[in-house]
Amino acid sequence: MALSDDLTKEVAKVFGDKWTERSGTVVPDSTSLGLGNDAIKLDATVLYADLADSTRLVDSSKPHFAAEIYKAFLHCAAKIIRDEGGEITAYDGDRIMAVFIGDSKNTTSARTALKINYARNEIVNPALKAQYPASTYQVRHVVGVDTSPLFVARTGVRGANDLVWVGRSANHAAKMSALTSDFPSRITEEVYQRLQPELKHTNGKAMWERVTWPDMGRVLYRSTWQWSV
Repeated sequence: MALSDDLTKEVAKVFGDKWTERSGTVVPDSTSLGLGNDAIKLDATVLYADLADSTRLVDSSKPHFAAEIYKAFLHCAAKIIRDEGGEITAYDGDRIMAVFIGDSKNTTSARTALKINYARNEIVNPALKAQYPASTYQVRHVVGVDTSPLFVARTGVRGANDLVWVGRSANHAAKMSALTSDFPSRITEEVYQRLQPELKHTNGKAMWERVTWPDMGRVLYRSTWQWSV
């Protein structure tokens, strides 16, 4: 069969087959779903953590230096995510995606964002300066967090496939992580409204600033605070 015939057949099958859907209580992996129109519905909070200005870093630095920045930041982010009960669902170059479920998913994901900021400020950048005292480079990043229902399916071909996370929270968390790094933590209003009190105020001071997000027509809360790990 010619490749064009095979593609035509498979695309028609994707659009024509009925979906099998079920509600999930755990974060799925690729073994949880078939390659056909099989999906798991999940109520989840999504976190994206992204290095800022990584293109300029790669273009202006030696490869080993840029790789060390990537590895140090992503290692800290991954360890913090897991410690807070999140599931890492993807690495994409200089960023990491995680999914949180359960009753406290918004609080734990927001705390994760603040802890990643702590790790960058108190662990990664000091270690960078100690190793490269002549360097003026400072690691900067952005974390975006949103919550919504997700529709999770498996995509790709046999031997080369992954999960696709369809839903507002996955899309908007990724978009937030691409915003300016002057505020390293951003969460949506829906996440903020579900935070436990200790994640909203410390010693009477607000930890988050309410702003509008014109591109998406939504309200965000942004923060420069950090939470000790």
